[in-house]
Amino acid sequence: MSTEAVSERFADIDRWSTLSAVSAMFEGQLSAIAAVGAELEAIARAADAASQRLMQGGRLIYTGAGTSGRIAVQDGAELGPTFGWPAERIAYALAGGKSALFESAELAEDDAALAARNLDEISVTSADVLVGVAASGNTPYTVSAIETANGVGALTIGIANNKPSLLLETAQIGICAETGSEVIAGSTRMKAGTSQKVILNLFSTATMIRCGHVYQGLMVDMVVSNQKLQARGVAIIERLANVDTSVAETALKMAEGNIKIGVLCALGAGIDKAKQLLARNNGMLRDAVCYFESSDASNRIQA
Repeated sequence: MSTEAVSERFADIDRWSTLSAVSAMFEGQLSAIAAVGAELEAIARAADAASQRLMQGGRLIYTGAGTSGRIAVQDGAELGPTFGWPAERIAYALAGGKSALFESAELAEDDAALAARNLDEISVTSADVLVGVAASGNTPYTVSAIETANGVGALTIGIANNKPSLLLETAQIGICAETGSEVIAGSTRMKAGTSQKVILNLFSTATMIRCGHVYQGLMVDMVVSNQKLQARGVAIIERLANVDTSVAETALKMAEGNIKIGVLCALGAGIDKAKQLLARNNGMLRDAVCYFESSDASNRIQA
């Protein structure tokens, strides 16, 4: 595997100056990000396919082992506060369980049967999207999770740093950033891990955009959970509804912190009407605003 290869260039890195070592590692990080560029089409395809399932009520499930598993969990954990993604519609199958987030559980990554049991425990179905991450692309736990999800008709996406690999061959959509050998041989928390984080950022954000959680470049399903986010929510309503701060504050209060409903209220829709508009337009704020403005204009003309 290229990610496990030893580079003669760095054989004496322990004798280099700290600045030289850091500079070499920095170059490696840049090359890891560049490696993602060749996979943008695959990432977009994965986001489009995932959003179609998720818009029908499916869950987003992340699976992996070791560093790759922890990076996957980090991505999923951000979707709630950032995009308002419901906690009940995200799940994890991590080799070694929750404790593996804090302590190494290296033996668990070889347990293919454990992955099948873990997916059975969370009741994966054909409505779900499973994202498996493994630098090697051959981790038994992660490959088994993909196979199990395939067996029930779920959409499966594999993210790896080596090809060919079992993960890429097994997943319905494969994404491979070929990051090559690490500055510290085998330390895939470095280049490989960075590329995985970038891929997951792009995939999950694009998926959330397609699912309607972003409007005019703003996080309209953000969870308003503290004073900073309260102020941000008010600012979003101000901008989208073109109203002053006091109107935006009142609208957000009426909407009980729901920014989408707050925008519609600030535009002149009552609270009940705002909820109806969002429901009618599948939660898409852009469509709800267009519908409200067109119907409002029609009513004015008829009057």
